[in-house]
Amino acid sequence: MITTSVPFPVDLSLFEGTCHSPSLPSLQRSLGREDLQLQDFCIPVNPYFPTHEIFEDFKQHLESILKYYPSSNRSIACCLAETFGLDPATVVMGNGSTELITWIDLLLIGNRVATPVPTFGLWTDHPAGIGKEVCTWHLHPADNFQLDVAEFVEFVRHVEADTVVLCNPNNPTGACLDQGPMTCLLDALADLKLIVIDESFIDFAEEEFIPSVADEATGRENVIVLKSLGKNCGLHGIRAGYAVANPRLAQRLRTALPQWNVNAMTEALIRALSSHQTEYEFARRLAVADRRRMEQSLRSLPGVTVFPSRANFVYVQVPAPIDGVTLRNWLLCEYGYLVRECGNKLGSDSSYFRLAARPAEQVEALLDALSTAFRHFGYGLDIHASRRADKMVT
Repeated sequence: MITTSVPFPVDLSLFEGTCHSPSLPSLQRSLGREDLQLQDFCIPVNPYFPTHEIFEDFKQHLESILKYYPSSNRSIACCLAETFGLDPATVVMGNGSTELITWIDLLLIGNRVATPVPTFGLWTDHPAGIGKEVCTWHLHPADNFQLDVAEFVEFVRHVEADTVVLCNPNNPTGACLDQGPMTCLLDALADLKLIVIDESFIDFAEEEFIPSVADEATGRENVIVLKSLGKNCGLHGIRAGYAVANPRLAQRLRTALPQWNVNAMTEALIRALSSHQTEYEFARRLAVADRRRMEQSLRSLPGVTVFPSRANFVYVQVPAPIDGVTLRNWLLCEYGYLVRECGNKLGSDSSYFRLAARPAEQVEALLDALSTAFRHFGYGLDIHASRRADKMVT
């Protein structure tokens, strides 16, 4: 174990040999002390749902939830479809969206995949790992990492890709296409073998309107839209995702999956959603508001570039000469704050961080830690004075 003399003796070797961050529980266990609790700014999760009342209901039924088989994939998908007003024939449940990504890669994608980067690493790494050619279109900070639809379509034609994958909002940048531009893209590439739109974070795009194209997918022959209940509902641990597609595509995907690939806790959540839509909508809007406030607060840090986001996280670039890995480790070991350094994402580097949106008081504590870190590493020695002045103005 790699330990330090600072308050949080975290095993930093857990970050080695992985394209993703280690889990918070694994880092917590490495401390070996229950009195030290890590604070997660890494995993984009909805902190307001399920409500305390829903958790209490889960506890009361926990024995039967864990003891007996869940319903079948098709039955649980029908329940979800009824809750969200979808045709059950167009919905496929997965043990997390990553299970669906894996089967889409194995069954449906073509030989040449085009995708913008930086993006969710599984969309680049897994296709390449099974022998597909991945053609990457690099997004630029000068454009706030926003995708230009016309230029991307031209790129797809130039590389002769037969499959396109887009995360919308994009992970880790938070950039998002509205329905109009996305529909234009689907129209322009209607002849491709497959288009996958990963909408895992789209519920956090806006308070008033969710710019999903799931309805578009059900009427098109080559489009699959992915959703993540774990992210929307703040329960990554239950592994709950679903795909929306026309019945033919949905059936091809469904037949590849085990009958009981979705666990009973996920089924309990889905059945609870049908009677708790008001609470979910309230929680969703709170998370969006947190992200807006976090964006604004981060802009008070001199030298930090904050990119506009429409997800429940914010993508930032820290100033040179600060090393991202060193900063990540320092925040973790000094303060117990876990952040996502993005140096292992294709199209990014270690100066970029994805910071999960959190309530205002937690964000304020993170900003104080960041300003202290900047001073520690020799950047902006008057940064505390700047922060104090900003607080006085507001």
